[in-house]
Amino acid sequence: MSFEFRVVAKDKQTRARSGELITPHGKVSTPVFMPVGTQATVKAMTPESLLSIGSEIILANAYHLYLRPGAELINSLGGLHAFMNWKLPILTDSGGFQILSLSKSRDLTEEGVIFRSHLDGSKHCLRPEDSIGIQQLLGSDIAMVLDECIPYPADYDYAARSIKLTIHWAERCRQEFQKKKKDQALFGIVQGGIYPKLREQCALALLQMDFDGYAIGGLMVGEPVETAYEIVAYSAPILPEDRPRYAMGVGRPEDIFHFVASGIDLFDCVLPTRNARNGCLFTWQGKVTIKNARYSRDAAPLDPNCGCYTCRNFSRAYLRHLFISGEILACILNTIHNLYFYIQLVKNIGQAISGGYFFDFWQNFLHAQAHEDQDSD
Repeated sequence: MSFEFRVVAKDKQTRARSGELITPHGKVSTPVFMPVGTQATVKAMTPESLLSIGSEIILANAYHLYLRPGAELINSLGGLHAFMNWKLPILTDSGGFQILSLSKSRDLTEEGVIFRSHLDGSKHCLRPEDSIGIQQLLGSDIAMVLDECIPYPADYDYAARSIKLTIHWAERCRQEFQKKKKDQALFGIVQGGIYPKLREQCALALLQMDFDGYAIGGLMVGEPVETAYEIVAYSAPILPEDRPRYAMGVGRPEDIFHFVASGIDLFDCVLPTRNARNGCLFTWQGKVTIKNARYSRDAAPLDPNCGCYTCRNFSRAYLRHLFISGEILACILNTIHNLYFYIQLVKNIGQAISGGYFFDFWQNFLHAQAHEDQDSD
């Protein structure tokens, strides 16, 4: 199978590491941020735009693509890579988080989850075997097991029952995956809520199944951020050194630094694209709220230290004008910038690890981010 992972460098002060992930559709340098392309598209971005900002891998969601347009249809058109004209690696999430978010219209059982589509109300049953079959039809480079992502707060007994279900589903996913194994990797997902011992119990059970990589799920679902940091710092060292580690749905730039320091390699989050559409832009000096009146005559680029297409060609005044006017171009230019910022941030983190100055880079970044952009309208 064309899937390998190796650690290239380690930080001496933390557990941060840089590495290389080999997939059927190319090499990925880690740590890496994956833009979220839930429905086979990263909002406001073309594949060429993603390539131009340095994207090496993107994420799509098997649950959403199963509902629309259908995994069989995508498979008949050459698979997900051909369907969306993306030639680099793709990771597909199985739908565990969607099970949580659809809690008002689903029935969770040992067999699987019965739910009604948010699109048309139609009734569906998604079993672990179905989730694997969908992802194999899509042809992603990395598939995820089906898991139960529990809400916060959840008491200990609920979390304990939940990890039993997650472990059981993981084993069924693994068995189904092995039946029709293709040129694809399968990652297990560590759950357990905010309870370290349950996290450890889940991780150790998954290690026995020998997955190609391991994710830590159920993060940033309402728990205090310090608790999330503690859970990852506790869980990541349990996972094998020679397998990639993925923190699902993370996060803010400061979160990424914390999780890298704990030994995490892969990240995804809708924050940069969602914030871009809402006019909140990340810069090396702190966040900018582009609708603020102070930018109406500002001829400077959004971020003078940024090399993205947006910052090289347009002023803050123009970006504000587009946003205030509700122009589609505002979403495009803002998204190009935010994703470029995230991708370059994580690439720079990798270089800092290799160069032996990760901790200093982290502290300097936090100091520079102290700027707060107050609304002046």
